[in-house]
Amino acid sequence: MECNAVRVAGIGFRSGAAMASLQDALLRAIEASGGAPVQALATESAKSRAPVFRELAQAMGLPGLGVRTEDMAQMMTTTQSQRIIDTFGTGSLCEAAALVTSGPQAHLVAVRVVSGDGMATAAIADDVKENE
Repeated sequence: MECNAVRVAGIGFRSGAAMASLQDALLRAIEASGGAPVQALATESAKSRAPVFRELAQAMGLPGLGVRTEDMAQMMTTTQSQRIIDTFGTGSLCEAAALVTSGPQAHLVAVRVVSGDGMATAAIADDVKENE
């Protein structure tokens, strides 16, 4: 039996975040998850249209996906931010985006990490699928 993981990095960021902030958060999350690569990036729908997010996805050669706020609000997240709860209805935007996008059996392999400048966050989820 072979296992394939659909590994997605959820990205959260403030409006003034630079590309370096998103990259820093993503690299910290990848390191925290054991170093395995991700197959996609995800964030909240409106944020997915931000030039900095699109630039990150393009630089990484990955799809940059937008997640509806309603779908993220259904996710139970490991970390909690009152500001994010009030705005998006979930405790962590990056954790919820990763979980929603990764698949129905998704689990976090890296909980929310924060970039060194505090402008971006990232988390990684995967949904292991077994192939016989």
